[in-house]
Amino acid sequence: MKRVLVIDDDERIRELLAEYLGARGLAVDVVPEGEQGLALLRGGGFDLVVLDVMMPGKDGFEVCRELRSFSSVPVIMLTARGDDFDRIVGLELGADDYLAKPFNPRELLARIHAVLRRSSSTPNSARVAAGPLIVDVDRRAVELDGAVIPLTTTEFELLRTLVANAGRVIPRERLMEMARGADYASFDRSIDVHVSNIRRKLNDDERRFVKTVRGVGYTVPADP
Repeated sequence: MKRVLVIDDDERIRELLAEYLGARGLAVDVVPEGEQGLALLRGGGFDLVVLDVMMPGKDGFEVCRELRSFSSVPVIMLTARGDDFDRIVGLELGADDYLAKPFNPRELLARIHAVLRRSSSTPNSARVAAGPLIVDVDRRAVELDGAVIPLTTTEFELLRTLVANAGRVIPRERLMEMARGADYASFDRSIDVHVSNIRRKLNDDERRFVKTVRGVGYTVPADP
């Protein structure tokens, strides 16, 4: 049974998600504020976090930023502010998905299942590389010149897909589908934000590893 932590200051939403998700095979813990959520997450054991943005005290953006300093557990952010700017900020901080309030619990459940399927799946090749860039699937770790690069679940899967297909240009509309599945791709269309995050974490300002082929998609050279 997958364990989900819901961090939301709205008691009605906490009760709704505890009942709805719990009745559909998920173990659900709920907390009303960010500090309490972070304390639980530092103990480990969670498979996914549903995180509200607009909370008193430490908001969801702050919680996500701090969480990413010690964990790569997948995060789906909930917010009453559904505009593109806030969505992009959340993704840049390491969120895996973003859902605006009010939302349909069925859609949230579908997104949770999509994220969990991809974060727990293991491709056929356990280790792929392009020059000094190594993706170890068994450890779910990325190394560059011997240093471990922390990536979110979505970033890891995108980079794994590109490195596993080194030398091949993958169209933008196909990359997310190849990395995370068609069901997830239908939800998450923020491929450019994720690629930008990967480049930043790799210090790839010169596009040595992840190259853009204008009008087509992205590629990782076979020998960067």
